[in-house]
Amino acid sequence: MITGIKKIFNKSNSDVRKRILFTLLVLFVFKLGTAITVPGTEAITKDLGFLELMNAMSGGALERFSIFALGVTPYINASIIMQLLQADIIPYFSDLKNQGPTGRRKLNQISRYLGIGLAFVQGYVFSFAFFGQNAGALDYMRIAIILTAGTAFVLWLGDQITQKGIGNGISLIIMAGIIASLPNMFITAFDQFVNFSSLQTTIIGLVSYLVFILIYLFIVVGIIFVQRAERRIPIQYANRTTSAYGGKQTYMPIKLNSAGVIPVIFASVLISVPATISHFINREGFTLFVEKYINYDTVVGFILFFVLILFFAYFYTFMQLNPSELSTNLNKNGGYIPGIKPGKQTEGYIKKVLSRITLVGAVFLAVIAGLPIIFTTLSNLPATITIGGTGLLIVVGVALETYNQIESKLIGRDYKRSYRR
Repeated sequence: MITGIKKIFNKSNSDVRKRILFTLLVLFVFKLGTAITVPGTEAITKDLGFLELMNAMSGGALERFSIFALGVTPYINASIIMQLLQADIIPYFSDLKNQGPTGRRKLNQISRYLGIGLAFVQGYVFSFAFFGQNAGALDYMRIAIILTAGTAFVLWLGDQITQKGIGNGISLIIMAGIIASLPNMFITAFDQFVNFSSLQTTIIGLVSYLVFILIYLFIVVGIIFVQRAERRIPIQYANRTTSAYGGKQTYMPIKLNSAGVIPVIFASVLISVPATISHFINREGFTLFVEKYINYDTVVGFILFFVLILFFAYFYTFMQLNPSELSTNLNKNGGYIPGIKPGKQTEGYIKKVLSRITLVGAVFLAVIAGLPIIFTTLSNLPATITIGGTGLLIVVGVALETYNQIESKLIGRDYKRSYRR
């Protein structure tokens, strides 16, 4: 990694440096926009509750009720909906999925249009949820339009990073929003742990704060390990030998966590729906039921959250890595797994391997997502001070992916220079 960072500062890689600087400039514009509140509104002073994840992904913009309050969340929801529709639910979307780059471009375009539509709906709902009946119909419409325009602009910023920056624009904007809240969290944690009333309490507080940082770093290392872990299934091809490829064995790599953070987002959205409804119907019985059973802070709600993450991890993984399709494609290319007959046996073997490693990855996801809830409950610290969580999963995942992209660009440039020589 250090060698790759040094390469960035080589004179021959000035283009890569320009892309990095352009990306940082766009992220600065995004951060600047999160501080501009919607005209005629104020920052939200009440607890965001189930919207805390959305607030973190938008860099605190929702809490300030800025023009970027919705962030890229509507687009993420639209992308999730589109991925579900591709799972043989609507043949048109399934056909686009199989059309290669052209189909993917159409799906991406449809996702953006759907995301803009969802942004308007969410903006209108939020204007009601946060301001009640104190505004007129035109005011609600104005707020919804401003929030929708903010989401459209953020998506455009993401496109600029993808085209002119280091790539992966939407993910980098989400990561930047989450990272923006980290300094404030560590400062708040320092104020909570360290008390300068006496030398003894100061030392104990500093040690506790150091332990907090070490635990945080340990969790980051654990996430990196799981994100990079994979199960390699050996593959052989008919009429080919490993010696033909310099003695290298061919593998089918299956990541330990193939679903990423999607299961956590699915589970969070599903649990947030009853809480959202309770804000509008204002029925005491239903509200009490939601607070008692469908709430992260309750035992039943926490278990439900855990189970939903496991369910969606399996659902999304098997939707993305269909054992039947993997077996069919392997057979078409003349490949087979040593000791396993092609066809149903290969499909069953892949399904068995995928089920086992998905269980490990899903449990890890659920534990990391549940750590902030457990930590807050046991430590009695403010909810802003967390360990683990979905935000950290996103930051580490995007950071690793971004580094791999930069490294591949540098390796590609080195290869081109050596080839020209």
